[in-house]
Amino acid sequence: MSTDDDIFLAASEPLATTVDWLSRTLGLEPLEDPDLEEAAYLFLGRARTTDGELVFVVEPNTYGEVDPEPEDVSAIDRYTGVVEVRLVGKRDEELQAREAHAVFDELAGGRPDVALVLSHALSLIVAAYLPGAGVHSFPPGTTLDVPDDVLWRPWVVS
Repeated sequence: MSTDDDIFLAASEPLATTVDWLSRTLGLEPLEDPDLEEAAYLFLGRARTTDGELVFVVEPNTYGEVDPEPEDVSAIDRYTGVVEVRLVGKRDEELQAREAHAVFDELAGGRPDVALVLSHALSLIVAAYLPGAGVHSFPPGTTLDVPDDVLWRPWVVS
């Protein structure tokens, strides 16, 4: 499966502390992988909407830009971490997206001080949680980029 479903995080603490919270909240089992990059974490957990398992890769957000030009601004620029959610075994893009959304909802309800963005294929914004504003779902096809910033700007960390 080549399509990613990712949850971007903006927390005030270091990523390692956020990873501990993620692991406890989602009931994740750490996995060892000698090829894993430094500051990245690998976990296995149960699927939320079907029988099966999910793999989670948690790492610093390298997709956003620190000081982008106005035409390069993205909804994920100010998010410090990213959680890639992968369905184990099944090649079902729709099911994986549904699982990622269920994990997003669980995280949004579990810690009101951590902002979240749910993205699909690293190009579309599906939903966002902003502390004090709540959860917002976006129309299908809404991009993470400037052309759609009027839709997502009130719902993301800026």
